[in-house]
Amino acid sequence: MREYSVRLPDEGATARLAGEVGAAIDDGLVGYLHGPLGAGKSAFARALLQALGVTGRIKSPTYSLVESYPLASAQAWHLDLYRIADPDELEWLGMDALGEPGAVVLIEWPQRGAGAIPAADLEVFLEYAGSGRRATLRAVSARGERLLKQLPAPDSPPV
Repeated sequence: MREYSVRLPDEGATARLAGEVGAAIDDGLVGYLHGPLGAGKSAFARALLQALGVTGRIKSPTYSLVESYPLASAQAWHLDLYRIADPDELEWLGMDALGEPGAVVLIEWPQRGAGAIPAADLEVFLEYAGSGRRATLRAVSARGERLLKQLPAPDSPPV
């Protein structure tokens, strides 16, 4: 599957990349966000949701586990599974709603929900790289492939 990698010197670059991803979403997306604490997963999710038209405060789901946001034609969900010890704990969250057509689902710490969450279209890996970050986006479905084809060349900064 296709991969896309780019250096992110600051949070603004992370927001621009998330905006490009948001602009490329055409029929929903399930995105897994990977990386150590503080690598920018929540900042990426927040910027992507803003690019999709979410206005107002975008809360981190660190304590609530899930936050939902209405989009023009679907729903967006942001999950943070850091505090989940066992995927069975997700049963009460109503995970079936995440499969709605056109839904955008962003999941931080997806490995903690293995088997209980929808399959990813796109995996986003954020890691520390000197004073900035590096993002690697990996398509894991046809929908993810279509999305990555729409992004600017990896050697150029996202706009």
